[in-house]
Amino acid sequence: MNSFGRIFRINIFGESHGESVGLNLDGCPAGLPLSVDDFMEDIKRRQGGSGKGTTPRKEDDLPIFKSGLFNGVTTGAPITILFENNNTRSGDYEKLRAVPRPGHADFTAHTKFGGFEDYRGGGHFSGRLTVAVVAAGVIAKKLLKYYAGEYNGINVVSNILEIGGETDIERGLDKAIEAKDSIGGIVDCRVTGLPIGLGEHFFDSVESLISHAVFAIPAVRGIEFGTGFAAAKMFGVDHNDSIENSSGKTTSNHAGGIVGGYTNGNELVYRIAIKPTSSTPKEQQTWNWETDKIETFSVKGRHDLCIALRVPVILEAVTAIVLVDLMLLEQRIKRVL
Repeated sequence: MNSFGRIFRINIFGESHGESVGLNLDGCPAGLPLSVDDFMEDIKRRQGGSGKGTTPRKEDDLPIFKSGLFNGVTTGAPITILFENNNTRSGDYEKLRAVPRPGHADFTAHTKFGGFEDYRGGGHFSGRLTVAVVAAGVIAKKLLKYYAGEYNGINVVSNILEIGGETDIERGLDKAIEAKDSIGGIVDCRVTGLPIGLGEHFFDSVESLISHAVFAIPAVRGIEFGTGFAAAKMFGVDHNDSIENSSGKTTSNHAGGIVGGYTNGNELVYRIAIKPTSSTPKEQQTWNWETDKIETFSVKGRHDLCIALRVPVILEAVTAIVLVDLMLLEQRIKRVL
């Protein structure tokens, strides 16, 4: 549904063109200093409106704290944060009501909710809600550093590896611009400084939990850890990571820092595939549920050329959320005030 986590538990709410989107976060320890400034760097990384290949829609996205903070620090009570929607153009979507856009949730949402869904800008299915995920990630990343105790220096970093198959990002974007179409990409995430033994085998393996959270990001189509799918072409002796010492350091990292579902002390490494933005100005064929006919269709309005450009900070957020939850479950987060 709309919630994730066991102790560090987030709930996101709102719609793309509603009054606001937001976050309710339970399980954050008391005493963590938080201010608007803590959020703005990551929120700006997620925003469109200026960068090449991103949507012209831009919101201020100033976090409005409604609960869980007192005198600038967390109280231990649930934290509620709102982000207002002020730059909407809902009229762009009224004319599309009877024409479900290929690649979007229009058809499935309309069928599941009997036509009562908020269809403006994708409603609750919109990537707009990832601003709430990023806000939770800001808190999670700060907890990893601020309360890490003996595990100081836990760092989560994500980068774009490819756009449209090109490692030169500009070249990949230019391919899409020339084609007058959207395009996909590959994004990686790396975490250093993790302790050994986070996670559980089988259903709560670190890979399982991260994958669960990652696929909540709109447009994700695939994930691989360490060597990933390339491992299918390797011999076992080549894929195995030889252990060098008691810290768990290995000579290679084909496992991506996870063995048996547990972190093994090496760098956690994984990559995700992001599909091309579903909204494309290219003409497509789709079904009109009012006329019961197939018609030519083109998406108008303000959309990302390449949504992968905005994914790294969201990927960092969901990764940090999973890791903080695991750290709290094992009581590994300690105050270092």
